[in-house]
Amino acid sequence: MSSCTQLAQPSSWSSTCLLVNRKTDFFGESQVHTATAEGKDLAGASGLFHKTRENMELDSPPGRPAVSCKGSELYTQGRVFTFNTVEINVQPSVKVKNGAPMSIICHADISKSADFQLKHNFTIFKDGKLVFMAVSDKDDARYEVPMARSSDTGEYECTVEAGGKTKSSNSLHVWVTGMTKPILTAEKKEVLEGEVVKLRCELPEEVPPLYFYFRKIKMNSTPKEKYVFEAYKNYSEVEFSVEEGDNILQFDCFGKRHVQREFDSSEHSNKTLVTVREPFIKPTLSVKPSRNITEGDRIQLECSTVVARMRDIEIILQKNKTILNSVRDEKVLKYSAVATLEDSGEYLCKVEQGRASKSTKVNVVVSELFPKPTLAASMNKLDENRELTLSCSISGFQRAKFSVLRRNSNGDVLLETSRNLTMRVSVNDTGSYICKAEVKGIVKESKPIRINVYAPVSKPTLSVVSGLPEVVLGKPLQLICRSARGTPPITFKFYKGNVTKETVTNDTYATFLDENVGQNDKKGYKCDARNNHSSGVKTSNILNVTVVVPIRNASLGSIPYGEVEEGSETAFLCSVKEGSWPIHFRIFRKADRDVLVFEQSEHADRVMWRKGTMSRQDTGTYYCMASNRANVDVKSHPITISVILASWQKGVIVAFVLISIAGAVTLALWWFLCKKKKAKGPSMEMSGPALATNSTSEKLARQHNDGDYYSGPDLESAEVEYTEVEVSTLDPHKAPVQKGTETVYSEIRKANNENARAS
Repeated sequence: MSSCTQLAQPSSWSSTCLLVNRKTDFFGESQVHTATAEGKDLAGASGLFHKTRENMELDSPPGRPAVSCKGSELYTQGRVFTFNTVEINVQPSVKVKNGAPMSIICHADISKSADFQLKHNFTIFKDGKLVFMAVSDKDDARYEVPMARSSDTGEYECTVEAGGKTKSSNSLHVWVTGMTKPILTAEKKEVLEGEVVKLRCELPEEVPPLYFYFRKIKMNSTPKEKYVFEAYKNYSEVEFSVEEGDNILQFDCFGKRHVQREFDSSEHSNKTLVTVREPFIKPTLSVKPSRNITEGDRIQLECSTVVARMRDIEIILQKNKTILNSVRDEKVLKYSAVATLEDSGEYLCKVEQGRASKSTKVNVVVSELFPKPTLAASMNKLDENRELTLSCSISGFQRAKFSVLRRNSNGDVLLETSRNLTMRVSVNDTGSYICKAEVKGIVKESKPIRINVYAPVSKPTLSVVSGLPEVVLGKPLQLICRSARGTPPITFKFYKGNVTKETVTNDTYATFLDENVGQNDKKGYKCDARNNHSSGVKTSNILNVTVVVPIRNASLGSIPYGEVEEGSETAFLCSVKEGSWPIHFRIFRKADRDVLVFEQSEHADRVMWRKGTMSRQDTGTYYCMASNRANVDVKSHPITISVILASWQKGVIVAFVLISIAGAVTLALWWFLCKKKKAKGPSMEMSGPALATNSTSEKLARQHNDGDYYSGPDLESAEVEYTEVEVSTLDPHKAPVQKGTETVYSEIRKANNENARAS
């Protein structure tokens, strides 16, 4: 924390400013810097400072702390000034060696309207933090660093305030190269093998983050190095283990820090010497009777050491990383065994105590007493019930105990305790056989040989995998050939006609897929089977497969077609264009749901259904479906049947209507005549002949014109005559003439064609 105070001073003093710069280093010590504008000593001015404190003001520009010391002379009328530039530089250069003196100089270039004195408030920042403050009537200020350290590396910038005006310089990067020499200390100067050396490396006057590098230096070997990153400390600690063979060790360390994408390194620290003592001596491993022995001899190994203290010591004997024996808290380990060829190799004796470990190695060579036996067979592949001979022998060696054994997952089975074995074999004797030979307690076994005993294959059976000997046209046909007996592997061959289609080797069965089955395929299938038995090939019976042709193009027709009289008979014909027999036909009528009205299977491509009496409820849409063993339903186009009235019903209705009309006309005529008759009676009695004649002629003429109901030459004696007329009408719906079956088919086909064109 820094503070600067402009002191009120006697007139004998020119303007003087006291700068107090407090800087706390890494170890918590407070450094106080003072600076004067003219180099006068201000010691003892603290009392004066306290007296004038109320007359002073600390002014900070936006974003940064700064101090301005104001005097009344700065505000005199007519004094005008302006900042031209504010510059910052470093001496001797922007790269300063660690420990060398360094000066940061802030210079203000100011233009004035007259020659008057101006107080300048200087503040210097490093990486945005205040490090120096001064007040002076001069145009520059110096921040002196007697001994530059790496922590002084950074971006420097200065700000000058005068008369209420402020201006800042550009930033300047200063790099203090090099670092202070680190100090290395070791926790112990003497250690035992297996222990650890704890080291501490410190970089005084350096500021973290820092990188610490430790080195373990051994005579005639490359130093081992470890590094630790410390983000918040200027020291670090690490441990090195002391290994076997470490006698006199030296350690040192150095530090690094990161500066603008580069690393700055310190010099190496002092070297620290550490002496290593052995907790025990390197073990001794001896072999008796010698390191070169013969199979059957007894080999003895002994491992020993000398220790400083017996606590927690362990001796281990190994061969090819396999532990043979071990002892704890003893100085000697012993191991004994009958030597075999497998005992040749490298033996390792290791002594361990804590982290300390030492070892000794020896090589042992075991010479062969006799070679491995050889097992020979009269045959390796043979038929069942044949005779097999196995013979065991050792090249150039006759005196041995022989035995013949059969390998088994639960353990070898002893068959004979001599060098030869003869037996009649069965299929169960298939397996691996070995022989063993023993001399002086050393047992060796031969390489196994494989014996395969074969039973003949039985006559194979050929069938369709799906079960039935048929296949749908366009679908693949999968066949399976089986042999109930026979030692695998069995080789199967498939034939279509006399052409070999595929050869498969398997255990008891094989499959064949024919993807090219045609509609007119008449060739039968067969297969044969054989194995390594001498009986040869067995052939199956010929399998004939039916090709099922799927249904194609179902159609439905009827006679009569379209409109059907109620009570009459209707014939429905459902037919298909193609499909294998038998064909299952079904006829449906559509209503709220489809109703099955007819169902029948036929060995034909069509079926006829005669519906005897049609009713109004039979009106609707009909369609048929056909299917066969291809399991594909084919649906026809629908036809519509309308049930109408019969001809006689229409005649009755017409006759009733005509009779009703005739009755109404007759009744109207009778009423009209009666009315006329009543009007004519009185007039004929009172009038003369002429009047009667005229009246009668006039009435007759008027009646004749009205409807011509009266006729005859004698008008005076005319009487009304009624003629009964028989009314007959043509019946537009005559009953159809019965036709033969061929005519019905022809009509139905015609209806089908018309229905198909309409659809």
